[in-house]
Amino acid sequence: MFLVTGATGSVGRHVLADLLAMGHPVRALSRAPGQASLPRQAEIFQGDLAEPEGLREALRGVRAVYLMALGGAPVPFAELAERSGVRRIVLLSTSDVLDGIEDVERQPDAVARAHAAFEQAVARTGMRWTFLRPNEFAGNSLHWAPQIKAGDVVRAPYPLARTAPIHERDIAAVAVRALTEDGHHGARYELTGPQAITHADQLDAIGAAIGRPLRMEEIPARDAREQMTRYAPPAIVDAVLDQLAAAVERPSVPTDTVRRVLGRSPYPFADWAREHAADFG
Repeated sequence: MFLVTGATGSVGRHVLADLLAMGHPVRALSRAPGQASLPRQAEIFQGDLAEPEGLREALRGVRAVYLMALGGAPVPFAELAERSGVRRIVLLSTSDVLDGIEDVERQPDAVARAHAAFEQAVARTGMRWTFLRPNEFAGNSLHWAPQIKAGDVVRAPYPLARTAPIHERDIAAVAVRALTEDGHHGARYELTGPQAITHADQLDAIGAAIGRPLRMEEIPARDAREQMTRYAPPAIVDAVLDQLAAAVERPSVPTDTVRRVLGRSPYPFADWAREHAADFG
């Protein structure tokens, strides 16, 4: 039995679907099952990673878990999973995490600190583990959708930030390999798309997918921060903006991890844009 946390998320839904397609029994964890659109073949459990003690039944008989770094209770969850007989955990982490830093508070930003806490909690158990460390999700560009639906100009900071956005299906495919196959224990997989492109390049690909030219207009980071802190914690917003600023001068370097694990190239951003054209209007 597999347990998929974050089963309605951009990666978790693909992990769930892939495991079911392979014929595996799967449980999907959701805080609000009645509101979730989940495959009927999956067992649906209500639960919250912020309250691990309430997940005992969901973990009963589970041998492998796909884990999101959510809830702020990494140690209680990891310990409960091990006591429940879980043998393998695949954790969705981030490439922000720096290795060799024992003190989580010394990680470079709030995003790295939150994920490093989960990595350390899982690594200190006797379970087999794999950490997935993606660069930038292709789906991050969805936050431009309201502007694209309203017109042809997207106002955003750092249009020349050059990252290597990865399709969520590639992350999920690597997760499923690590969940179902041996040989991935102790791996910290740095995951990227096939090439580093600017945010302006991403917008061009979205424009091509929806059939109209789009233009990015740069705004100051402080203006973006004011907008973003309306729906995200300031520490997370600052981490994201700092990463984009750094990517202008130090572009992301694509890795060959997806090819090594899956035996194929990762999907280019243009593929993601075509698949999600309807989301942009």
